[in-house]
Amino acid sequence: MDAADWDERYAQTELVWGAPPNSTVVEHVYGLERRTPGRPAGPEGEPPEFPRALDLACGEGRNTLWLATHGWQVHAIDYSQVGIDKGRTVASRLSRSVRGRITWQCADVTDLDAAGITGPFELVLMVFLHLPAEQRRAVVRRAADLLAPEGTLLVLGHDTTNLTDGFGGPQDPGILFTPDDIVADLDPAAAAHRIRIRIADRVFRPTETRDAIDALVIATRPTD
Repeated sequence: MDAADWDERYAQTELVWGAPPNSTVVEHVYGLERRTPGRPAGPEGEPPEFPRALDLACGEGRNTLWLATHGWQVHAIDYSQVGIDKGRTVASRLSRSVRGRITWQCADVTDLDAAGITGPFELVLMVFLHLPAEQRRAVVRRAADLLAPEGTLLVLGHDTTNLTDGFGGPQDPGILFTPDDIVADLDPAAAAHRIRIRIADRVFRPTETRDAIDALVIATRPTD
């Protein structure tokens, strides 16, 4: 699907994915340190600035909005202008302090340099962003490059086995992936990438019919 297809899909209903954030995102992000790692309080004890998060392919912003309400400064990017506008509309109902922590941008996540995304970020989300393998690898590696020291990359999507053993999701095997695929994309053994894999596993997500199967990889950038 291209941007026009997603614009049409997002325009057909109020919220395609609903308002609550993804439960796997909440489970693994909730416990993260919400202050910028390594940045102490100021001379008069004022708290450090909010930690920075990048939400790639944010859609209508359900994870972005949750992050912002939980103390993150979020840059939300998606190539659907309709999705971005809907996220901004929902954010307008929140307090000024919360919505002021969100930057919305309509741009192509496969070319973050052209979008002016430079980082660093304490958290990068790549949630249900499905691309052909070569494009996916480039985005995953660029996302890892944007991490601050001690930063976390969370990649979550429909697992390849969801086609035969799960439920819903894209039916094109060319854009699905496994945890091992993402680990290979990150190539943690390469010194230049400096990335540590914390979790690489399948997640079973309840649906109205039967469990869907998601692939989850969580990686961090070491400080040394």
